[in-house]
Amino acid sequence: MSSNLRLSRAYKNAKIVPFDDTSKFILFSDCHRGDNSFADEFANNRNIYYHALKHYYNNDFQYCEIGDGDELWENRSFEPIFEAHKNIYRLLRQFHLHNRLHMIWGNHDMVYKDEAYVKKHLSSYFEPIDNKDKELFEGITYNEGVILKHKDTKQELFMTHGHQADWWNYTFWRWGRFLVRVLWKPLQVWGIADPTSPAKNYKELIKVERRIKRWMVQNQLRVTIVGHTHRPRFPEPGDIPFFNDGSCVHPRSITGIEIENGNISLIKWQIATKDDGTLQIVRILLEGPQKLIDYE
Repeated sequence: MSSNLRLSRAYKNAKIVPFDDTSKFILFSDCHRGDNSFADEFANNRNIYYHALKHYYNNDFQYCEIGDGDELWENRSFEPIFEAHKNIYRLLRQFHLHNRLHMIWGNHDMVYKDEAYVKKHLSSYFEPIDNKDKELFEGITYNEGVILKHKDTKQELFMTHGHQADWWNYTFWRWGRFLVRVLWKPLQVWGIADPTSPAKNYKELIKVERRIKRWMVQNQLRVTIVGHTHRPRFPEPGDIPFFNDGSCVHPRSITGIEIENGNISLIKWQIATKDDGTLQIVRILLEGPQKLIDYE
């Protein structure tokens, strides 16, 4: 199956989420939440991520995770990841309870396309203090794609992870997972990167982006927002409306896309130093805000 067919299938089967100019969304992807070991790239940014997530929850944003939220190639199960970042999952649960959580699976958490797996591992967790199971994401569904559809203009924003345009990481993800667990995870401590990852291989990154843009050109230039390559992209109106929210494993920062008041923006959260030497977590606007209607 070609990347065009895979992307078209993701679009056809996508979950529809209605929105209007009063709606607020934060889009993150590629968190790669791990077990807090040396290979957990997310661990360095977890305080930044938690602070940003709390900001968005308190300000009534809906949360869209565009794949690779959990690192299930390096880790064999969700449980050690949950234990390492329990405060984050408890906050995500609050989004879920208020119907403000929209989850997309990527290649590193592709097991979540199996509804039985999700129900078994994500519905509840065991709390040793109380010696009983507690609800976590009861009834949650993971999707290959999500479409935000404007109630008035009918404009569609198509979100998918983007690995559909990456033949190896979509078709042979089980082999990729095996190689990461037995080969690249141990070598990561020496600074040797996985060459099959488009986030670490610039030539592969360019190929993935080119295939997605080709699909967009053949499909009415729908606004498309992806992750996977970890490279933030924010087009000018009139260009191919191809967006990428970046990742949450940049060195000392996370990037994402905000949708608010009918506008779209690319943002970064990072640690900054005040004049008195104390540290604070700050939000930085990288691109935008740009009116969504300008991408029609």
